[in-house]
Amino acid sequence: MPTRILHVSDLHFGARDDPILEHGLASVIERVRPQLVIATGDLTNRGRRDQHERAAAFLNGLGPPVVAIPGNHDIPYSLPARFTTTWAEFERQWQTTEPEHVGEGVHVVGLNSVRPWRHQSGGISEAQLVRATARLRQASTDRLRVVALHHQLVGAPWRTRKKPVARRTHVLARLVDSGAELIVGGHIHQGTVSERHEFEVITGDARGVVVSIAPGLGQPRPERRGEARGCLVYRAGGDTLSVDTYIWREGDWGLTAVRTFPRGPQPLAVETG
Repeated sequence: MPTRILHVSDLHFGARDDPILEHGLASVIERVRPQLVIATGDLTNRGRRDQHERAAAFLNGLGPPVVAIPGNHDIPYSLPARFTTTWAEFERQWQTTEPEHVGEGVHVVGLNSVRPWRHQSGGISEAQLVRATARLRQASTDRLRVVALHHQLVGAPWRTRKKPVARRTHVLARLVDSGAELIVGGHIHQGTVSERHEFEVITGDARGVVVSIAPGLGQPRPERRGEARGCLVYRAGGDTLSVDTYIWREGDWGLTAVRTFPRGPQPLAVETG
């Protein structure tokens, strides 16, 4: 049976909250029965304690284990708390900003890309990369090796002023070379999926790697074209990794796209006739 992961991002509890944040994912959970939920940041809108409590209650109430990564909205907006107690409320709920999860069929390494002195852009330090790549190299190749962070490592379909993680090429290359098969993020509120062979000029037997950005789950901003409201489901088998996109419309979740990529060095078989 394939490993199934639900990926949500940018919930923004505290900003124009909508009842579907409380109840709307139940049908997706029931339909796909994920073994794990990954939440890639901006769980709250202003990093306040009540917002963190509500976001944690919502995510933990879904049922499966949760891997939560902070976003730039999950830290205090006021001074001096933004710098003196940056992670206090997030860690109160999730214990760490860089979680690691080892479960049946999956190994997730979390990276905290938020920098309190930057409002939108993020970064990954060399020390963080050293820790993450060591964990990836130690991970069993029998498990889907996943890296989760908030800031995007692949561009959005519609124009956005939100910058990707700093040193994107360097960060992406280090993670890929260390064995990551799926790298997931959020931040831009636009669903984007790309496979290594689509963006990297490579030769030889290079294995597949998928870089994925989840649509925003929270209330979309009506003046921002391109901000669908949705979530992603990953299904990993022995040789393939599929990405299913669910979009909220007309009062329910609709499966709007299914993409399947190879996990190994060989391309997918082409059916003929």
